[in-house]
Amino acid sequence: MTPTPGDRIVARLAERTDGPVPDVVVEPDAEVLARVAATALVARLAAAQAVHGTASVVLTGGGVGTAVLRLVADLAEEPARERVDWTAVDVWWGDERFVPADDDERNEKGARAALLDRVGVPAGRVHALPASDAGFAEPEDAAEWYAGQLAAAAGEGPLPRFDVLLLGMGPEGHVASIFPHSPAATDERPVVAVRDCPKPPPTRLSLGFPAITSAEEVWLLVSGEGKADAVASALGGADPVDLPAAGARGRRATRWLLDAAAAGRLPGAEA
Repeated sequence: MTPTPGDRIVARLAERTDGPVPDVVVEPDAEVLARVAATALVARLAAAQAVHGTASVVLTGGGVGTAVLRLVADLAEEPARERVDWTAVDVWWGDERFVPADDDERNEKGARAALLDRVGVPAGRVHALPASDAGFAEPEDAAEWYAGQLAAAAGEGPLPRFDVLLLGMGPEGHVASIFPHSPAATDERPVVAVRDCPKPPPTRLSLGFPAITSAEEVWLLVSGEGKADAVASALGGADPVDLPAAGARGRRATRWLLDAAAAGRLPGAEA
């Protein structure tokens, strides 16, 4: 069987490191990437429900992330194979812009339109990060509240089970709202307030690395040639303080889902 581009990349990465090598999936373009990711997400959530009775997912924003959610909703309307019981799915967010609830910048607003309002996730299972008009004087207060929500859902542990945590990545390697060399990159709290972000809006809320790395599986959805250098650095073992995507790892699995342009500078991609 001819190795896939991802297989070749993983093999080359394994030659360069003694540590665990994440899964790498490479698709021709962003559209195909979103379809593959959506199908895989439905299968993973259905498998989690088969084991636990419920499933839990952490959502991301961005172009590919929102496209995946829209396609997941399409699959829910016409399931090809696996079927997810959306009344038994807990939904969390990896980060959020600290803006008013009706602002189009809100990841929550995009996720509701693309997926949540279409599949009927119960309100009590949608755990949105607070908006700036939700009654918190400072974003730090909102971050502390969300950490309390995580702890309340966790039961015996500090964090609930996250079956899949979805992340996008910026061209400089940020994930969620953890930017290179920012205080959030070394913060040990599960939820942090982020001020003075290098891209607007400047004030945000974000899961910290302790929460991200507690997930069973972390999936990074990345497309575009402008992110190829950061992808190569992250998978090449960069310091997470310098390039936060390098520190986004799941407890059981880490998957990089890339289009060909984003994978273009990885070893083995040239084949």
